[in-house]
Amino acid sequence: MDHLLHLDRTLDELDPPRWTPPAADATRLVRTVHELRRVALGELSPADLRILVSQQVALPHVLPLAVRLLIEEPLLDAYFYAGDLLLATVDAPASAWALLPEPGARLRTAVTALPDTAVAGLPRGAAEALARFAGQPEPPV
Repeated sequence: MDHLLHLDRTLDELDPPRWTPPAADATRLVRTVHELRRVALGELSPADLRILVSQQVALPHVLPLAVRLLIEEPLLDAYFYAGDLLLATVDAPASAWALLPEPGARLRTAVTALPDTAVAGLPRGAAEALARFAGQPEPPV
């Protein structure tokens, strides 16, 4: 299924059941994630995608969007630093990537093409996370 065909729909529509409103005392992060589930996929910013991927929300729908951005600019600064979306994305569980073999392969290609100097400028542990992701075997088709 091409997950990019539904850019006009929200995660609440694509990833049932719809979430109920957050509790009154919910953290800002929880309120933000709930709000992002009601935004059309095509309107999600890189920072929004970083939040959703980091919180492992509807990964089959948000990972292809993140990969689309990362293929163009692997070290995209989504909010905190250059490469923050990339690191959140490569940390997604292998089970999510197993559902998305083509985007996973495309991202692995982009990760392995990163120059060592670019990787050296990322936060501590980034090189290991990127190597771990790039070394994951591609799931059988």
